[in-house]
Formats: sequence, C-alpha cells, structure tokens
Amino acid sequence: MVYLFFQGILLGLLVSISLGPAFFAIIQTGITRGFRNGIFMAAGISLSDVMLVTISYLIGASLFDDANNKVYVGLVGGIILIIFGSVSWAKKPDIMHMRHLNMDEVNLRTRGPLSYVLKGFFMNIANPFLFFFWFGALGFVGKNSDQGHILESTVVFFSGSFITIFLADVLKSFVGGKIKKYLSPRREIFINKSVGLALVAFGIILIFRTLIDYGFFEYLQNIRLIKSA
Repeated sequence: MVYLFFQGILLGLLVSISLGPAFFAIIQTGITRGFRNGIFMAAGISLSDVMLVTISYLIGASLFDDANNKVYVGLVGGIILIIFGSVSWAKKPDIMHMRHLNMDEVNLRTRGPLSYVLKGFFMNIANPFLFFFWFGALGFVGKNSDQGHILESTVVFFSGSFITIFLADVLKSFVGGKIKKYLSPRREIFINKSVGLALVAFGIILIFRTLIDYGFFEYLQNIRLIKSA
C-alpha cells in the first residue's frame, strides 16, 4: 500500500506540472483575484478529478479486481498512459492563449467562493480526455493491487495523487506571479514534452510488468529453446 501511495504522489506531480488552461487559470486567479480564491478554484478542480475517478471505479472495479483480467487491465492501462503521454509530447499547445487567459471568459458572474469552486470544477471536467486518463491510471492501480483490495488500493493511490495535485495548485496560486515570470513559451513546451515522456515511461513500465507477471518472456524463451533443440 505504501508503494501505491508513493506511485500516486509521482503521478500527481506529473499532472500538477503539466501546463494547460487550468494551470494558468489558477495562477491568474491567484494574481488578479487573490490567494484565497485561487484555493477555491483548486478545490473545484480536485472535486472534478475525484468525481471522474469515482465514475471510473464504479465502471471498472469488478473488471480490475478479477485475477483473470489482470493481464488485460495492465496492458490497456499501459496503452492509455502511452497514448496520453505521446499526445502531450507531440502536441503544440496554444501557449500564448493560455498565458493571457481572459479571466472574464471563465469567471462566473457571481464573485463568491462557490463561483470559483464551480469555475475550477467545470473548467477541468470540460476536458473529455480526463476521464480516459484517470481510467487508465485506475488500470495501473488494478494491476498492482491484491485481489479483493481494489477499493483500498484505489483510495491509497489516488489520495497520494490528489493531495499532491491540490497542494501544488495552492502553491501555484500563492507564487503565481513568480512562476509565470519564468515560464517562457519554450520552457513551457519543454515541460509539457517532459511530462509526456514520463507518462509514456509509466505506461511502458506497466506493460512490461504485466508481461513479466503473465510469463510472456518465459514463453518466448521456451519457444526459442524448442526451436534450437
């Protein structure tokens, strides 16, 4: 379980440093609307992530907890992470648009704390690919959890992820001006590509471990011995 918690922290770090609209919206909110409102927006983003993971769990828990499906869960989860990482690496984000995000476009008319929570929630959940990303991450959990303990493993892993993401978002809101000053478009693209490569590595490791557990490499070795006999 401790291993899963730290793996969740690692994934949370990758998610928190990926540069997208939510990243710059939190920074901009912290700068223009204050640190407190930046925290409310971060809370809304975290709530949407929790909801997406909950939906993923309700859909895939029985599949992921079946020992007979472990190999398929590992392979599919790894493939999803590789796809997301590859897209993140290859995509050229509209950096300047995100850097100068017009807060009037994403602000709700009311200015209370709930408006910032809802803004973060809907801004994050509007990305249709997030569900598939968290579903792939849940596949990683299912592959590495003991049978019958998928719920405990999910809670431990994503606790590490969400705590890390939320704390990183709070930090972004607090030091937003300083962060933004040092993020040139070239550096931002480099960070996104680095995150993409890390996600690809996550997926490859998951697939490799799955094949080892399945005995795939031993099977190939046996075939090689038979052919050489």
